[in-house]
Amino acid sequence: MLIVDAQVHIWSSGKPTNANHRQVAAFTKDDLLKEMDEAGVHAAVIHPPASWDPNSNELAVEAARRHPDRLAILGNFPLDRPESRNLIDTWKQRPGMLGLRFVFLQPHQKTWPTDGTIDWLWPAAERAQLPVALLAGTFLPKVAQVAERHPRLKLIIDHLGRSSGTKDDAAWTSLPEMLALAKYPNVAIKATGAPSYSSEPYPYRNIHGHLKAIYEAFGPARMFWGTDITRMPCSWRQCVTMFTEELPWLKGRDLELVMGRAVCDWLGWNLPAR
Repeated sequence: MLIVDAQVHIWSSGKPTNANHRQVAAFTKDDLLKEMDEAGVHAAVIHPPASWDPNSNELAVEAARRHPDRLAILGNFPLDRPESRNLIDTWKQRPGMLGLRFVFLQPHQKTWPTDGTIDWLWPAAERAQLPVALLAGTFLPKVAQVAERHPRLKLIIDHLGRSSGTKDDAAWTSLPEMLALAKYPNVAIKATGAPSYSSEPYPYRNIHGHLKAIYEAFGPARMFWGTDITRMPCSWRQCVTMFTEELPWLKGRDLELVMGRAVCDWLGWNLPAR
């Protein structure tokens, strides 16, 4: 079974400003690949953490250029700079670039999805056939509007649509709002970071019911397993086995889709079967 992690980071310019991530000055492609091999993860989608490493897009491009069968990228650029608009049409010409990902974590960025600042992005990405992943837990209604207005734009909701810094029941208060997005066929969900939303020990049983609800709403072709491994409270292997061994309702072809095939299909990453 092909196992593809839908979200990882690599960096080399100092410790992450996000204290939830490993506080190391560098986490390189070699570090990443070593841990992937140990965990039985065949491939991964890099999300360059530009907020703490301005060179992370170029770092990811070099990693994907060297390992095109193992690493691909959802990259980013400064959305508030007019010159960024010129990058859209040639974005996929860079090695490994399959789409875009934006997070809006800085105070001045928090209103961008809803105040018109990035309204230009949606038609441009739709025209260029660039999937866009979003840390969208705080603006899910806006995602619904974008999905309806741009039906050929593939959107991905990061981290199960959860708000950062919450666990257990508090992490799932907006779940009905997120599940409502399943009616749009151009919206998918990344099941990344799941262990971090539980205060229980492995296998984090108190969130299994929420995962099942998401699976039933979106289906296996629009639900992508992954980790964001550098901030997980457990091993990479446990992140794998939580889905492959601890969810009895996820099996067969559906398991293969969730664990890697679906994200490859969604992004257009042509990896061979395992």
